Amino acid sequence: MMYFCYIDESGTPEILGTSSHYVLCGLAIPINKWKMCDKQIHAIKHKYGLDDAEIHTGWILRNYLEQSRIPDFEEMNYLERRSAVIRERAKEIFRLQHSGNKKLYKQFKKNYRMTEAYIHLTRDERNCLIQEIANKIGSWQFARLFAEGVDKTHFNSAAKHTIDEMALEQIVSRFEQYMSIKDVNPISIYGALIHDNNLTVAKRHTRLMQQFHRNGTLWTSINHIIETPLFVNSELTSMVQLADLCSYVTRRFFEIGETDLFERIKRRFDKHNGKLVGIRHPDFGN
Repeated sequence: MMYFCYIDESGTPEILGTSSHYVLCGLAIPINKWKMCDKQIHAIKHKYGLDDAEIHTGWILRNYLEQSRIPDFEEMNYLERRSAVIRERAKEIFRLQHSGNKKLYKQFKKNYRMTEAYIHLTRDERNCLIQEIANKIGSWQFARLFAEGVDKTHFNSAAKHTIDEMALEQIVSRFEQYMSIKDVNPISIYGALIHDNNLTVAKRHTRLMQQFHRNGTLWTSINHIIETPLFVNSELTSMVQLADLCSYVTRRFFEIGETDLFERIKRRFDKHNGKLVGIRHPDFGN
C-alpha cells in the first residue's frame, strides 16, 4: 500500500506577516483511490465551468465588488457575466493607471489576475462550490488530514526551527505514525510527500526531510515515508488544491472562528483510540 500526502499552507510563516496564524495541512490518500478522487473533484469543477481552473480557495471566496455594479448579474449566463466583469475591470484598471497610485494599481492587477477564472460565478455560487468540495473531502473515509496550526502571537522566535519548518516536522511525524499504526507487517505501507512548489521553502524543507530520514523527528523515526518532498505546481495538481482548501479552512477556523467549512472536513482529521491526533493548535485542546 502507498499513500500520497499532499501538503499546502495558509497564512504567512513570518512573525510579522499578514496573518496572525500559519497553518500547514496534509491530505493523505491511498494511491488506488487517487483516480476516483480526481474524477469526483473534476465533476464538481465542471458543474461550475471550472474544468481547467485551479481551486484556490482564498481567492474564490473573496468579494468581487464589480459584480455588484452590474445590473441583473445573476440573471446572465456564464459568458455574459464574464464579459460584463471584464469590462468593469478594464474601466477600473484604466482609472487606476491614470490615478498615480502605482501601489493600488499593481494590487488590483494581481487581484484581477488571481480571480479571473471565477468571475462568471456569483458569490453564492462560489461559496457553494467550496462547500461541495469540502463535503466531498469529508466523505472520503479512506483519507486522512494532518494539520499544524501556529498562533504567531505565542510563537517563540528563539526556537530552533522556523514556523514552517516546525509545522513540517509535525505533519511528517503524524503521517509517519499514522502509517506505522496501520502497518500490520514489518514494512508494508509507504508514503510520499507532495508539496506545493514554493521556491522559498523547497530547499530548506528538502534539507530538513533529509535530516529526518537520518535522525528521525523529535517524536518518531522515519520508516514509511520515502524520499524528500516532491514539489509540484498546484495549478496542475488537483489534490494539492484540496490541501490548499483544507489549510485555508483550518486557518480561518483558528483565526476568526469560521466553522461552516471546517465542520465539513473535520471528520477526516486523524484519530487514534478515539482521540483527535491529526490536528494541533494551542486552543484546540491537544
